[in-house]
Amino acid sequence: MIKIIQCLAVCLVLCLSVSTGFSQVLPPPSNVTAMDTPNDDGSSITIKWDAAPEDSGISGYQILRRLAGGGLEEVGGILPAGTTTYVDSTIEKGNAYAYIVRAVSATEATVESEETAPVSGSGEWFHTGKIPLLVAMLLFSAAIVWNIYDARSGKEIFVRRIPGLEAVDEAIGRATEMGRSILYSLGLGRVEEVPTIASMTILGQVARRTADYETPLRVPCRDPIVMNVVREVVRTAYLDEGRPDVYNEENVFFLTESQFAYAAGVDGIMVREKPAAVFLQGQFFAESLILAETGNSIGAIQIAGTDSEHQLPFFIAACDYTLIGEELYAASAYLSREPMLLGSLRGQDWGKLFIFGIIVLGVVLELAGVNWITTLLQRVS
Repeated sequence: MIKIIQCLAVCLVLCLSVSTGFSQVLPPPSNVTAMDTPNDDGSSITIKWDAAPEDSGISGYQILRRLAGGGLEEVGGILPAGTTTYVDSTIEKGNAYAYIVRAVSATEATVESEETAPVSGSGEWFHTGKIPLLVAMLLFSAAIVWNIYDARSGKEIFVRRIPGLEAVDEAIGRATEMGRSILYSLGLGRVEEVPTIASMTILGQVARRTADYETPLRVPCRDPIVMNVVREVVRTAYLDEGRPDVYNEENVFFLTESQFAYAAGVDGIMVREKPAAVFLQGQFFAESLILAETGNSIGAIQIAGTDSEHQLPFFIAACDYTLIGEELYAASAYLSREPMLLGSLRGQDWGKLFIFGIIVLGVVLELAGVNWITTLLQRVS
């Protein structure tokens, strides 16, 4: 009798276990769709499905992919239970793929959705989310063109006073009166770097003035390509001023490519020749203070400029005048008064003023609980 009771109990437990197992059957992912990812270059496909109920027993998802005429392969690994979207960025352009979403339980039980229709990726010509950025770019370009037109029409274009650039004539005049040379260093930058290009533009304007005054201009270069370009810049400046006979190619020379050897060479020139004016314009690194201190020790007027925030403190401490950041790039327009450059400079200032206004407005609206500007910037970034 006892054995019969034990058998009945075992059967009852088994029945309850089976019924519980049947009651925990996983629901398959529903409304599974695959589509070409919008606003991309055609290198991804987006798969979406409905969220499963919290008590569904699903602990994760697997994405299965089938290339037309091929077998299923898993992509992306195990996705968390709350996931409803997956972007497959491992596709090949031109191929069509079908997808199945597999639900996985904690006991590794699985159930699969229906297979989607084959989808292929294709690139779009325009990113619709970047339309506000396009509008801003068009407005910015229109501001620059309008200001260039104003400058060419003969209107006086106001440019903020920059003491370092106003001192250029003073420095050249002092060197001329003292009968001493001018030393111009473009730093360690290579010819394709923006600070070096800006420095060459400033050098062209300095060379024009030295050509008028017949003041020796010495330009030691760290890069041989920079040296060749600088020779053409200086030669052109002397030709434009009608003084090609004053130009001396040997005054623009290659020194060395080694950083501190270059600094030592320039310092040696300063100590031996004692130039009346020293221009340090371009890209500088740890040698900046060495150069500036040596120039200061010989009593030269020093005008420095760089966009490296790490070297600016050294120039400010040891030089008479320092062009800070964008002032280095504005120097060419300031010195030449060329309408094209002046109009571009003012147009850029308008753009910066507009951006600053948007930032201030965004901060005020955020404090007031309105975040549409933040949302817009996040969408276009």
